[in-house]
Amino acid sequence: MRVAYHLMGTVSEAEDAVQEAYLRLVRADATQIGDPRSWLTTTLTRICLDQLTSARARREQYVGPWLPEPVVRPAAVLGPEDRLTLDDSVSLAMLVVLESLSPAERIVFVLHEAFGFAHAEIARIVGRQETSCRQLLARARRHVHQRAPRFTPDRDEHRTVVTAFLRAASEGDLEALAGVLDPRVVLRSDGGGHISAARRPVTGARNVARLLLGVAARDRADGRMTEVNGMPGAVFTRDGRVVGVMAFTVFADRINEIDFVVNPEKLRHLDGGHA
Repeated sequence: MRVAYHLMGTVSEAEDAVQEAYLRLVRADATQIGDPRSWLTTTLTRICLDQLTSARARREQYVGPWLPEPVVRPAAVLGPEDRLTLDDSVSLAMLVVLESLSPAERIVFVLHEAFGFAHAEIARIVGRQETSCRQLLARARRHVHQRAPRFTPDRDEHRTVVTAFLRAASEGDLEALAGVLDPRVVLRSDGGGHISAARRPVTGARNVARLLLGVAARDRADGRMTEVNGMPGAVFTRDGRVVGVMAFTVFADRINEIDFVVNPEKLRHLDGGHA
């Protein structure tokens, strides 16, 4: 699931890819499989490559900004290994950057940078020459370096800033809310055409603060802090159902990116105790 989610950016598509990989394992000749883990990784990666090609075409027609499906879990259920895997490499902001890579670039980058696969093993998995894979990785690295979000890796600082944000938002305090936002903060909201959301990213501390306070006054949802993709974020519920998930990128004691998922199709997997 970790590999598939890094590659697909959606929980539902990752689950479908993993299920298909296991079905192929069940049908395969066990005598021809020397290392089941390696076989599954190779099979899963090739399934994801096929899915990414069609998914890319669908997302180009998406209404408004496309954001990944968030992974939301209480901090108590995240062990050290989960946090290592779900921190900056799979934040919503980073997944948005990975979405701009070609499918082949994304796969090579994720396998090498997030999971530590060697170049020779990646070449075998994707069925390319090792030289070609190194070139794909170099292009992907340059692209990610140019667009990767600036963030502070200190979890305590991140949590402190998010706490101040939620307090100001709940109190309707425009000045306090704008004060925890970077002057050049960017808010991306994903309604997918199902829920009212900004069709373009909103920038600027006061613009973002006004928009969020307006949404809070309109929707009357209850917000609380939780773990979103391995870092402190927020989940919003109304009548027991998840209606929004917010992920933050924090740098130098200010929030500089907010990813706000309100598309109900991307929140469906969270109703039932996951949030």
